[in-house]
Order: sequence, then C-alpha cells, then structure tokens
Amino acid sequence: MSSELQNIKNRFGIIGNFPALNRALEKSIQVAPTDISVLVMGESGVGKEFIPKIIHSESKRKHQPYIVVNCGAIPEGTIDSELFGHEKGAFTGATATRKGYFEVADGGTIFLDEVGELPLQTQVRLLRVLESGEFMKVGSSQVQKTNVRIVAATNVNMMKAIHDGRFREDLFYRLNTVQIDMPALRERKGDIHLLFRKFAIDFAEKYRMPELVLDPSAVHYIENYTFPGNIRQLRNLVEQMTVVERERNITVGKLAEYIPMDAHLPMVVNQPNTQKQSDFGSEREIMYKILFDMRNDINDLKSLTSELIKNRGTADLSNQEKNLINRIYTPETQQAANSNSLLYFENNNNINQNVQNPTIISDSENSYEDIEDIEVEENRPESLSLQNNEKDLIVKALEKHNGRRNRAADELGISQRTLYRKIKQYNLEE
Repeated sequence: MSSELQNIKNRFGIIGNFPALNRALEKSIQVAPTDISVLVMGESGVGKEFIPKIIHSESKRKHQPYIVVNCGAIPEGTIDSELFGHEKGAFTGATATRKGYFEVADGGTIFLDEVGELPLQTQVRLLRVLESGEFMKVGSSQVQKTNVRIVAATNVNMMKAIHDGRFREDLFYRLNTVQIDMPALRERKGDIHLLFRKFAIDFAEKYRMPELVLDPSAVHYIENYTFPGNIRQLRNLVEQMTVVERERNITVGKLAEYIPMDAHLPMVVNQPNTQKQSDFGSEREIMYKILFDMRNDINDLKSLTSELIKNRGTADLSNQEKNLINRIYTPETQQAANSNSLLYFENNNNINQNVQNPTIISDSENSYEDIEDIEVEENRPESLSLQNNEKDLIVKALEKHNGRRNRAADELGISQRTLYRKIKQYNLEE
C-alpha cells in the first residue's frame, strides 16, 4: 500500500484493506487535481460521502467552499430554488432574492448526494451547468456563470432509471466522466471485524464504558452476515450494544439478538461446540423445519382442493365421518372460506389411500351431498386422530409411547415435524 493511500485512510478514518476499497480511494486521489465530474456508485451506507471529501481536499479547490446537497431530501417544488436560487416574487413566499448552492459554491466543489432522485426538470438545468457552467435563477431571465466541480453519488440502478425514463441518459454520461464504485460491506468480510473494533473503541471512549469484545464464534457470525445497511448498520449496531449490554464479551447468541435473521446467513460451522452456539443452531433449524412444514401443508391443501373440485361425488357419509367434519368445519373456517369452498381433511392412516370420491361440503346450505362409499381399511389397530381434540390426543400418544415422538407421530398419522410444531403450539415440551 502506498504511503499516500495510507495517509488518506488515517486522515479520514477509513478502515479496511479490501482491494476494491483501495482501488476506489486511489481513483479519488488520481482524479482530484482535475476538474472532471465524478459519479460515485454504491449501496446505501457504504461510505460514498468520503469520496467527494477526499477529492475536494486533494484538489486545487480545497480552500474554496465545499457544499453537500441531499437531492432526495429536498421537495420537488423547491429544489430548483435551492440549487440555482430565485428572484424576489418568483413564487409565493419568495419575499427576497436568494442565492442557490451553485452560486454560493462558485470556485469550490458541490456534492450532489442521491442524484438519482432529481426531478427531470431539474436534470435539464443541471445538464446545462455541466456543459457550459451557466444557470438562471428561478424567476430570472439573466444567465449567470459558475465555476463549480461537481461530484455526484447514488445508490440507484442508473441503467434501469434511464430505461424507465426517470433519469436523462445524456446527464448520466456527463456526470459519469469518472465512475468510482464503493464495495458493499458483505464483500469486505476481512474488514468487518476491524470496523467493529474501531467502532467499539470509539463508543467506549464516547460513553466512558469498557470496550466490547467479540468471541471467535461471534466473529465468524458477524463476518458472514450480509449487512443490508452496510457500514451504517454495523456502526449503529456497535453503538447500541455498547450502551445496552452489561457483559463486554459478546457471544454469538447475544449477537444474534441484535442482528435480524437473514435467509442468506450461512450456518455457524467449524467453531467450538459451546452450549450457546449449539442452542442457537438448533433453534434456527427448528424454525426452518416449521416453515417448510407449513409450506408443504399449504401446497397439499391447494392440490387436494383442486382435486375435490374436479371429482364431486354423490354418496352419503357415515355419522362418524360427519361428526369429524363438523368438528373441523367450524364457524371460523366457514367465515374464512369462499361461498362454495370445499373442506379437505387428510386420511392420516384413518382412510385408505384409494378414496373413490372426496367429501364436498356447501357453505351456503351446510348440508352433505351424496357421495360414493369410501373404502376403509379393515382389521386395522385402533389409532388416534389428531383432528379430534388435538392436545389430549397428542398427550395420550406421547404417554403411550413413553415420550418417543417418532412412534407417537406414526400413531397419530402425521409427520414428526408436524408433531413437533403441535408440541410447541400447546406447550407440551415438559
């Protein structure tokens, strides 16, 4: 690493050695002595605001004004006035002539943050400034000159914005004379722990508290988290934990309480088998199993409902079957169903797989139409039905098999995952 690059990092408090980060900083140093416009691209929270600061401080304009404009925070009706100024009486409330940012920043640098949010009308005015250095105040016909270095930044997909007609293509290429890309934090895995330690030291000093320290499993966890909020999210996380946590040694279990579950977060593997880490992994596996089981249940319900619609039958049901359906088909399910919905219930080892015609129930009349007889297995050992008083039956099945869940699930005619979910639902863990 060059001494100039290291000096820039030290000066602006930039932590990390990721190659893409170093390349972005090097490009900033290279283009700083020129007056060409620069477009900084990157996700929200990656630190795009450091690039224009570096460019301005290393340029010949460093002793002139440096103005930051958040284009996304200024209302569309007033942004032209903010950028280019206005004359007295130009619009309601314009009680005096006002200078805009381009006039105030003359000779210096103006940083247009979130430039992708600019209205199309303002984009036209900005293009004129870039091409000729000219602008007019709102309500004025007099052309004014400005000598401003423009650095812009955005987290918007500019190609898509141009395709959708939200951003002018000519303005994009005029701004994008030099493009500098800031990498996302998830790409800088080796820098994440360094940043955590830097923020931990800063906030420990700020709040006069001991410094936070991550144990090895927590370091592995945080380095594999995707950080959708990037460095801003990590900084806020460290500040919050510094203030809230009394224990200064942060474990993976404690860290997981602050970082939300992420579908792309890898499992914590090849780490010391501590009890907290084991518990965390088990809870996550259980959550995934429950979600997959619910998804499969919904898919099965859709499939069999479609089959019921196709195969309407004409036979009578037995009284036992009617009572079973009435227990399932409650007023709550009637209210949730459509006017001609069909009620599906699984055989769960109570009904033979070869059902000739499914059962059909009409919501509007609450009566049973004729269907053909259903073949039922004969001479089969009596089994428990999960549909009839689920909680009591689950308890009985577990007691019958001395707490062996696999045998209890077979007896109830359900999968072990479903049984586990029901045990959690009825608080039968003990």
